[in-house]
Parts: sequence; C-alpha cells; structure tokens
Amino acid sequence: MIPLLFGNIGAMEALLILLVVLLLFGGKKIPELMHGLGKGVAGFRKGINEIENEMKAKPDADSGKNENAQS
Repeated sequence: MIPLLFGNIGAMEALLILLVVLLLFGGKKIPELMHGLGKGVAGFRKGINEIENEMKAKPDADSGKNENAQS
C-alpha cells in the first residue's frame, strides 16, 4: 500500500522519515500518538459501519411504507 500512496519510497527514505518523527516527538510520545491514532481509526470505522447498516435498513423500512400506502 505504501507504493500506491507515496510512489516509489525506498528503505532509506522510510528510515529517514522514522528518524525525523522520532526526533520531533521523542520516544515516549510516539506510543501515545499511535494509541490516539488507533482510537481515531476505530471510531471512524465504527461510524462507517453504522452508516452502512442504516443504509441497508432504510430500503427495508421504505418498502414497508410503500406497501401500506398502496393497500
């Protein structure tokens, strides 16, 4: 997935990026950042799943209303 997102990134470029992140945030702060990022991604996925479930349930509810209106 990295090649699709960033083009042709090599091992040296990835190592340089990791080094810069380590220098900017420090070793103690990185786990906290990753934990927060994980929570954010989990919340996003939960929201997407809820929206998908509502979209799947909505046509069923709409078809019931249409049947009652036609009777």
